[in-house]
Amino acid sequence: MKYWNLKNINKSTLEKVGPIPRSITKTFEKFTKDLDPNAEVEALEQFRVSRYQTVASIKYLILLIVIPILANQLSKNLVFNPLVDYFWNQGRTTIFLNTSQEERAFAELQRFEERMNFEILIGQIESIQPEVLEEKIKEKAYNIAISYANESANSIKNIFADLTSGLVLVALILWKKRYISILKSFVNELIYGLSDTAKAFLIILFTDMFVGFHSPHGWEVIIETILRHFGLAESRDFIFVFISTFPVILDTVFKYWIFRYLNRVSPSAVATYHNMNE
Repeated sequence: MKYWNLKNINKSTLEKVGPIPRSITKTFEKFTKDLDPNAEVEALEQFRVSRYQTVASIKYLILLIVIPILANQLSKNLVFNPLVDYFWNQGRTTIFLNTSQEERAFAELQRFEERMNFEILIGQIESIQPEVLEEKIKEKAYNIAISYANESANSIKNIFADLTSGLVLVALILWKKRYISILKSFVNELIYGLSDTAKAFLIILFTDMFVGFHSPHGWEVIIETILRHFGLAESRDFIFVFISTFPVILDTVFKYWIFRYLNRVSPSAVATYHNMNE
């Protein structure tokens, strides 16, 4: 049963546009199938194939998500945490991995010093000796140094842990290569099986979210988070170049997919999309 032929599962998604409306063609095909004496057997066989495809796709998708996450967390907590902490504490000569961390640390220390002076000036706290104030600033600087040293070490752990989870994901894809085609068929059937309104709604949602006029702010947060996750410098030039190019490329891919595939498979969905987008 696991080796059933799945070529006919997405047959409706591969139909070409002909001179006769597809609705009439499908109605005629349904009528002829209902008159076929083997229709019940074929319907049962198609149900079994569809059920196997759904179950196999969901299991494989869960496997692709859960196993790499487990590999990431286990490798980071059990392997890379003690190793990186040992070598980092043994040979640490610097606290920061990049200039962005330095700027954030200096700004944090400056805000602390300014807040202390402000609270003294407005009488919120009693006036203290300069030596005591300097001691408090030194203590704050020491805490900031420890915090950013841990952040730097954690960034190195993230690199190794994410690399491990990536290798595990590639191994799963190569090991279960046959399930990729099953999952692809399942996703195609799920997407193309939606109503025209649902298709248009999802297209507008994703395009506005990732390539809309307000999306640069979201991309900026995402890129900064990724760079900080791996301990890389948060270069503003790189972020602005990425924001000015990648959403444009993504928007072109969306439009090409609509023109090349969706317009051929479901022209009514494209018409609904244009009406909703106006």
